[in-house]
Amino acid sequence: MILVDNHFVRDDDYKTLLTLNHEDRFIVALADGMGGHNRGDVASSDILHNLQYYYHDIPLGLNASDFNEAIVGWLDSINNFVVSKGRADEQFKGMGTTLVGLAYYAGDFYSLNCGDSRLYRFRDGELTQLTTDHSLNTMLGSEKHSSVITNCIGGGCTNSYIDIVRLTDDIRRNDIYLLCSDGLTDMVHESRISRMLADGANANLLCEAAIEKGGLDNVSTCVIMIK
Repeated sequence: MILVDNHFVRDDDYKTLLTLNHEDRFIVALADGMGGHNRGDVASSDILHNLQYYYHDIPLGLNASDFNEAIVGWLDSINNFVVSKGRADEQFKGMGTTLVGLAYYAGDFYSLNCGDSRLYRFRDGELTQLTTDHSLNTMLGSEKHSSVITNCIGGGCTNSYIDIVRLTDDIRRNDIYLLCSDGLTDMVHESRISRMLADGANANLLCEAAIEKGGLDNVSTCVIMIK
């Protein structure tokens, strides 16, 4: 599931154009649910709806350090919510989700990452992964992706954390940013993703490429162009 500021996307497509001012805020976030189909859907939906409200309630005027604290505070609160929901209803026990996002706040851009969904930048023909997978393969130094993740929201993870990186100084016109679940990168090699973006592929075409390769997992993608 994807949050595009105040719009939620699950099984459809969505396109928008924005002009951002210094005091504006905007967030694009992707959540890849875990814990069985129904529970994964519930987890990703709960977390993104909660993030939507929380993000737009963050006070204006925070510096980068205070902004980080606000996001970490949200992570703590949403983890408590997910755990409480599992205790109250057995069907939701163990549900969880990854989260990756690109956030704009008061003139600054930030990447957010918890889990193994990814944020890429495509610039001058080169695709670069900006986030680090919180997964077993990263711990072992293996290039082959592992479905075993070491950090997430909920999912029985008792020490969740979120990587927050200020990207403002490295944002350029004509950059393309790609948010995606491992349903894309497990099925489509980065070299092909790079070629497709160079040819102007949108999120739908990337999803279709993964499905054509077998589509063994849910595929979620979002393409952001900086003009």
